[in-house]
Amino acid sequence: MDTIKDRLDALGISLPAAAAPAANYLPFARHGDLIFVSGQLCIGPQGLTIKGKLGDNVALADGREAARLCALNILAQAEAALDGDLERIAQIIRITGFVASAPGFTDQHLVINGASDLLVDVLDERGRHSRAAVGMACLPLDAAVEIDAVIAAR
Repeated sequence: MDTIKDRLDALGISLPAAAAPAANYLPFARHGDLIFVSGQLCIGPQGLTIKGKLGDNVALADGREAARLCALNILAQAEAALDGDLERIAQIIRITGFVASAPGFTDQHLVINGASDLLVDVLDERGRHSRAAVGMACLPLDAAVEIDAVIAAR
């Protein structure tokens, strides 16, 4: 059986460092075996990478990439919450995806698939989750996508 680290390596993925909060909140909070990860933006090595609104100046493929980056940042927060041991993830319980959307854009679910696909690729069955995909007028810092998560830990 391969590990999460093995799957990350096979996918050519290095998790970023867990981002510090940008305001007065915790990046994650634990309650019992649950980890509540605060909303993560589509931040990559060069900072906020995908700005704007889907259905306006952001293409669907770019929105999916933004969601994928959010999922990587969720995993980075989980790694921080679990003292570096991603194998302690029992299940991604739920993600909520917020998509900055132009009027009439209705493919939020396809955007958030970028995160869902990555979580399953990396965590296998432990990455399957319930979710919501919600269109928003705007998001912090003009980010195209923001996603939060609830994770069960061992």
